Amino acid sequence: MRVRGVLGILIAALLLLGGCAEEPETIRILSLGDSYTIGQGVVESERWPNQLARALEAEGSPPVEVRIVAQTGWTTSDLDAGIDAAAPEGPFDLVTLLVGVNNQFRGLDPDEYRAEFAALLERAAGFSQGPVLVVSIPDWGVTPLGGSYDRERVAMEIDEFNAIARSEAEAAGAEWVYITPISRSDIVGLVAADALHPSGLQYGLWVEEILPVARQLLDG
Repeated sequence: MRVRGVLGILIAALLLLGGCAEEPETIRILSLGDSYTIGQGVVESERWPNQLARALEAEGSPPVEVRIVAQTGWTTSDLDAGIDAAAPEGPFDLVTLLVGVNNQFRGLDPDEYRAEFAALLERAAGFSQGPVLVVSIPDWGVTPLGGSYDRERVAMEIDEFNAIARSEAEAAGAEWVYITPISRSDIVGLVAADALHPSGLQYGLWVEEILPVARQLLDG
């Protein structure tokens, strides 16, 4: 009887330990945007959200799963409709937002951008377990194809749209990462083969700025 009792206790303990074991945790990232988020001109592994996932894993985080809702040419209103169509299921551990270059390129009203960007921030926050991470718009005017346009005017308008995005991000309690100076630097190899969009190298430099903020949000 005593042996049988001891065996019963051991079996119960093993079952209890087995029940407490958890599957490996996965970090879920939702990245919302346009061509800069979907990585027009680069392969999937070179998109900045994918590079961010690898950087987090290299620091020892659990596996990172990236969901991207973005398309080349999307404005703020296009992204809003794209979110409706994609219907991502939250909550996500981290949500990023980068959109506005096509509003600027098409000459759309900055005040309209402000209202739509604020609404997107609210939608993004609804998917997130913490503050949203907002990435600034890079300056496409410095690229080879950008030379066909008035580069000074493009830079001025990009700054205007970024000022709006930053203001709305701060008002919403989101984190702001300013990568625009990287796009304006003279480092060789920052532009993809299409002569317009960032290269994998440039996205990697973005991630160096984004990573500590993303880690802070995930740890927080």
